[in-house]
Amino acid sequence: MRTIFIFHGTEGHPQENWFPWLKEKLEATGKCKVFVPQFPSPPAVPAKIAEWFEVLKGYEQYINEDTILIGHSLGGIFALRILEQQKHPVRAAVFVGTFINPVGIYRDDTFGGFSFDWAEIKANAKDCIVYQSDNDPYVSLANGEELAKNLGVELSFIPNAGHFNAKAGYTKFEALLEKLQGII
Repeated sequence: MRTIFIFHGTEGHPQENWFPWLKEKLEATGKCKVFVPQFPSPPAVPAKIAEWFEVLKGYEQYINEDTILIGHSLGGIFALRILEQQKHPVRAAVFVGTFINPVGIYRDDTFGGFSFDWAEIKANAKDCIVYQSDNDPYVSLANGEELAKNLGVELSFIPNAGHFNAKAGYTKFEALLEKLQGII
């Protein structure tokens, strides 16, 4: 059985956006167990990466060569940080509206800064997928293009998708489900 993790973003939670829908669809295949952990991300206070890794400790036994990591927004940076530290590669990593350059409250080093070990990250994910929109109010299209370039993959561009959240109409994410079905 393949294990899939969905990591929410700033001030996020497991029941928002397309996360519950995707979890339900993937688990209905009978091939996957999906975890959507709740990470501390208090309003107006930057998340601290050490706190997120502390939560992840409760799930470490499920991260292996068959695991897929999916990160939305700040959750994508967390997935990058996991990949930098992995002892073995995971099956795939998906980044949705993930910023890799400083934005908003993340101009400091509270979440590991904005320097990444791209060689280590690429070595620890057999496949990577990057989704970005052209009207994301938080993450520019150029940022998504840079992330895809650093990972050595083609950008999965979806026009007018905003930040891929409920506010932008994303309570379902058919394109992501379709890509994942090709992997699982």
